[in-house]
Amino acid sequence: MNIIVTGGAGFIGSNFVYLELEKHPEDRIICLDKLTYAGNLATLEEAMKNPNFRFVKGDIADKECVEKLFEEEHPDIIVNFAAESHVDRSIEDPGIFLKTNIMGTQVLMDACRKYGIKRYHQVSTDEVYGDLPLDKPDLFFTEDTPIHTSSPYSASKAGADLLVMAYHRTFGLPVTITRCSNNYGPYHFPEKLIPLIISRALADETLPVYGKGENVRDWLYVKDHCSAIDLVMRYGREGEIYNVGGHNEKSNLEVVKTVIKQLGKPESLITFVTDRPGHDMRYAIDPTKIHNELGWLPETKFEDGIRMTIDWYLNNREWWENIISGDYRNYFEKMYVEKDRA
Repeated sequence: MNIIVTGGAGFIGSNFVYLELEKHPEDRIICLDKLTYAGNLATLEEAMKNPNFRFVKGDIADKECVEKLFEEEHPDIIVNFAAESHVDRSIEDPGIFLKTNIMGTQVLMDACRKYGIKRYHQVSTDEVYGDLPLDKPDLFFTEDTPIHTSSPYSASKAGADLLVMAYHRTFGLPVTITRCSNNYGPYHFPEKLIPLIISRALADETLPVYGKGENVRDWLYVKDHCSAIDLVMRYGREGEIYNVGGHNEKSNLEVVKTVIKQLGKPESLITFVTDRPGHDMRYAIDPTKIHNELGWLPETKFEDGIRMTIDWYLNNREWWENIISGDYRNYFEKMYVEKDRA
């Protein structure tokens, strides 16, 4: 099959590309990526050596670019990872999130309708559900949990999900959606919590933690998530949503302390900064549906996954050190330092 992976130069998308090339060597993988700040062509260096892989630089919101690619490749499956994804950035500039996450999804699905495909798969997030209270640990997000967004980012992802389901109902487009919990692992962009803490701890710099660090996330090793997507896009029921969770709930502070302990750094590096607006307190996913229908369960315990992740960052310093540019430093100052001075 020919599979177009949008956003394949990003964190989860690149891990998915590598999984597909390894697990399904008979398939052709075409990566479409705009290479914005979070897209890194160096991430796909090994994939470029594979004759069944092609990279195309382009914007999913560019109709001409997308249709040209469909005409050239005649794809069977589209997997849409392409998205602006950082909550803080969505608070600073909501517009680009609406353009990429909603309008880009529309352009892709219109191309699917025009040229025909076997499956369009939308990669979404548990953030579309809002959050859960800390004092009710028995509550989990299910596929029937109402959408209740907290940020421009999650609202844009929810809007895209609704559009995908509308195209299925109105036009009969064969679609599936997965909504995942927080991912971690190799190639994670350094602005996200775990790689941010790793890179700053290695430099003996302060480790910013929002609020009191009480916010709880369900952590999922990225390869487990990619395996779930592979199953859903091939065998999931059309028009269905599948939640993908790791059963690894940890508070942000607990995650930070785990990382610095493994790095042999002192907890005195931790500094608490002003919380972000509308910061969700807890995410927790019930993956019963995908387990019952497709047999998927996460294979990686957090203790093992975080160790593998730290080892990867230690062994691939050039990759992330090249990313931490002047622009990224300026962004860090704006988000974590300047507003605490105000």
